Amino acid sequence: MPREYTALVLAGTRPGGDPLAAHAGVTHKALIEVGGVPMLARVLAALSAAPRVARIVVAIDRPEILAALPGCAKPVQVMQAAAGPSASVALALEREGAPLLVTTADHALLQPEWIAEFLDLAGDAEADAVVALARSEAVLAAAPGTQRTWLRFSDGAFSGCNRVLLRTTEAARIVQLWQSLEAARKRPMTLLKRLGFLQVLRYRLGMLSLSRALDRLGRIAGARLCHVVLADGRAAIDVDKPADLELVRQLVQHPSP
Repeated sequence: MPREYTALVLAGTRPGGDPLAAHAGVTHKALIEVGGVPMLARVLAALSAAPRVARIVVAIDRPEILAALPGCAKPVQVMQAAAGPSASVALALEREGAPLLVTTADHALLQPEWIAEFLDLAGDAEADAVVALARSEAVLAAAPGTQRTWLRFSDGAFSGCNRVLLRTTEAARIVQLWQSLEAARKRPMTLLKRLGFLQVLRYRLGMLSLSRALDRLGRIAGARLCHVVLADGRAAIDVDKPADLELVRQLVQHPSP
C-alpha cells in the first residue's frame, strides 16, 4: 500500500507586512489571486488532489484567513506560524512527526502530478531530507527569459522547487542547520565559517558539484541530505516579486500544451 504523507504549507507573512502583498493590495502574499483564485487556495487544491497526501497543515499567522478560502477536499489543520519559515517547519516536524512534505503558499503553479513525481523520487531515497530542484534548461524552456536565482554547480545550474520531504525524525537536524543559516544570513563571515571557506571558494570558482555540496551540508547538520530533479521547469517558478506574479498569471492563462 502506498505510503501516505502529511503536507505542510508555509503561508505566514513577514513581520511588518510583505511588499508583494502590498503591491497586490492584500494582507498576505498567500491571498494574491492567480487566475481569479488565491495562491494558497491553488496550493491546497493541488495537495488535495494528490492521492498520497492524506492531511494538510497550514502554518499561518492569521488562521481566520482560511475560512474565506474555497473548501478543500481533504482535512486541513491550522498551526500558528513561527517567526520564520524554518522555525515553522521545526515546530510542525515536532508536532506532526515524519515524513513531512513541506511546500509554500506562493507556489501557485503546483500540480498534483509534480507532487506524485517528487514523492516517487524522494520516497525511497537513502536520506533524512530530500529537496526538489529543476535544471535551468527545463525552467528556461518553460519560461524563456525568466529571472531566477540559480544555484550554479560544476554539474549544472539549478533552481529550488519549494518542496522538501523530511523523511525521518533525523531531518530535524537539517532544519536546525537551516535555522542557524537563516539567522546568520546578514553576517557573511559567520556563514563562511559555518559552511567552510574552502567549500565556499570551490562554489565561487564553479568547482563544487551539487551532490558534494549537499553532502557537506548534511555532514555539518549530522543528517543525510540529498536532492531529486523534477522534469517540468514550471515546478521551480514561485512568486517572490511583481515580475514573478505576472509570469505566473501568464502561464496560468496560457498553459503549455
